[in-house]
Amino acid sequence: MSDFRSLDASEVRYDDRGLVPAIVQDALDGRVLMMAWMNAESLALSLETGSTVFWSRSRQEIWAKGATSGNVQVIEAVSMDCDGDTLLFQVQQVGAGACHTGARSCFDLPPVVEP
Repeated sequence: MSDFRSLDASEVRYDDRGLVPAIVQDALDGRVLMMAWMNAESLALSLETGSTVFWSRSRQEIWAKGATSGNVQVIEAVSMDCDGDTLLFQVQQVGAGACHTGARSCFDLPPVVEP
């Protein structure tokens, strides 16, 4: 397991609402599980606890992924993109899935455009 706590959170570039997109990927197979928003507090809590914590734009509150469903995401690694304005979390998905619908991924819908 990598030491994700070494991420320099001061280098994260938040938008004008104080948010940064967080992409969550399965550490085992690379599948994208979900995308959610983080603020400085939820990022700090994620790094502190080792599980993903996000900012709910609709409820305007912090939410720990899996707190009610049990579908927790254990952080294996965290990285930033080259601009510092997007985070990538590689996680071990515990429980049925990452999506609020119960699906493994929020991207389980059929492709809108096929090659």
